Amino acid sequence: MASQLFDLPIAAVSLTDSDRQWFKSRVGVAHTEIPRFKACCGEVADSSEMLVINDLLASPYYRDSTLAHSGIRFYAGAPLVTREGYTLGAMCVLGTEPRDVTEHEQAVLRDLASMVMGQIEMQHAYGRVDPLTGLANRSQFLEDLEDLGRDQPGRSLFAFFTDLVDIEQMMSIQRVMGPAFLDKQTKSAVMRLQRSLHKGVKLYSVSPYQFVHVMEASSAQEAVELASALRANLAVVAPDDSGALMTRPVIGVAPFRLGEGLGEDVLRVAHCASQDARQLEGGVGLYSSELDARYRRRFVLLDDFSCALTDASQLRLNYQPRVHMKTGACVGAEALIRWKHPLLGDISPAEFIPLIEQTKMARPLTRWVVAQAVEQAARWQSIGLEVCISINVTALNLEETDFAQNLVSALTERNLPSSAIELELTESAMIGNGPAASSQLEMLQAAGISIAIDDFGTGYSSLSYLQKITAQVVKIDRSFISLLDQRPRSQTLVKAMVGMAHDLGYSVVAEGIEEPEVYDFLKAIGCDEAQGYLLSRPLPVEAFEHWLAHRHDS
Repeated sequence: MASQLFDLPIAAVSLTDSDRQWFKSRVGVAHTEIPRFKACCGEVADSSEMLVINDLLASPYYRDSTLAHSGIRFYAGAPLVTREGYTLGAMCVLGTEPRDVTEHEQAVLRDLASMVMGQIEMQHAYGRVDPLTGLANRSQFLEDLEDLGRDQPGRSLFAFFTDLVDIEQMMSIQRVMGPAFLDKQTKSAVMRLQRSLHKGVKLYSVSPYQFVHVMEASSAQEAVELASALRANLAVVAPDDSGALMTRPVIGVAPFRLGEGLGEDVLRVAHCASQDARQLEGGVGLYSSELDARYRRRFVLLDDFSCALTDASQLRLNYQPRVHMKTGACVGAEALIRWKHPLLGDISPAEFIPLIEQTKMARPLTRWVVAQAVEQAARWQSIGLEVCISINVTALNLEETDFAQNLVSALTERNLPSSAIELELTESAMIGNGPAASSQLEMLQAAGISIAIDDFGTGYSSLSYLQKITAQVVKIDRSFISLLDQRPRSQTLVKAMVGMAHDLGYSVVAEGIEEPEVYDFLKAIGCDEAQGYLLSRPLPVEAFEHWLAHRHDS
């Protein structure tokens, strides 16, 4: 429009910084930027006034400028001024011949500059303002932090991440009160936050019900104290605002240096600190690199485990013997999974199993264990070893409608008796199952597959469930066994557990036996089987077979 209205070959929207100007939109200009030194648009930005130069070669200052050397003779530029009064650059027209400008043309150029600023303001606001609170949003925070990093590199600051409500609480409130209720609470909280912050501190909305601001503090302790005071102000409930009691704000505090790292990293660590505060119920959390490293390690393990399931070099089963206490014969072995990560090395099952059980990989993991154990049972049967392999399964597995049928089919395909495999389930898994799980248990029982109650004594508060479920074995948890040689009350308790289990028709296995005195006591009170480090640690297949052969020889 400018080029046509002025009948000139060149027009541009020029933005200016400290050492250059660049053309965000242009007609008749091949390059995208030029140095600011002796740039006409630079003078417009400095003065915030219209600038007209009829002939650059006649100007003592501009005749040796970059524009003059490129053949430009005429320049006219109107300033691009923000609502706050900052000049960004110029809307300019240029020609290769000297030219005069009328007052009407100057007015037209100013109008065009206003149109440009309208577009700039709209584009700047779109996607950078939270529509609910009117606060600058995440994108603006990242941009502002980047600008601060250029202007004040190395300056130490603290990021304060305010989280008004946790996810579970949010879902409950929305269900009962509706989304509008939380919107109202959010607006109220924003007003309180802004009143509590020092003048000049900018508050950003980075996610629904989550806010961040940055401030200076002399130490981490002072930053935590500032956050505590801020949270206390949020917790004050006005007489007409009883709904605020339903939100539980927490604030995470994270130190950082401007210009070192990405803004996304600042947000992440500050959010981590707020999550730590919520989990520890402390209200305010200071970022801990140690805790963060743990969570990041968990993420790596979860991310890598799917590959481990298909990589034969990573996962394996070790086998811990179960010995009949009267005869001393090895009658079974518990299959225990081991993971050798290609970079992190051996990962403890105590670390990765609880993580996997909370994901969709729990079922594929059990399928892998079952397949490996059934295959191993078939190999042992082929060489004359009759060892029952115990497999740990979860309540999720019992929810699979084909779990029992797949296990029975696998045994049939390898010509294995049902006694080759035993399934171990925790008390909570046995009791907290639905109709589908009950049906699977019935099918397993009908096929003759033994069911063991694992970690007996730790998972359920009432023993009445023992009358309702059909299992063959109870495995007394190691937490009871480990105290037998130290506490007479533990001996009384375990003796009662063994007697009760026998009276109800269960066979009893004691886990975690490490001392000969404990073994002798359990044998004396009639415990049927023993398992623990006293007999053997979990062993790879070849080592297990060697242990078994050595035990038979002795």
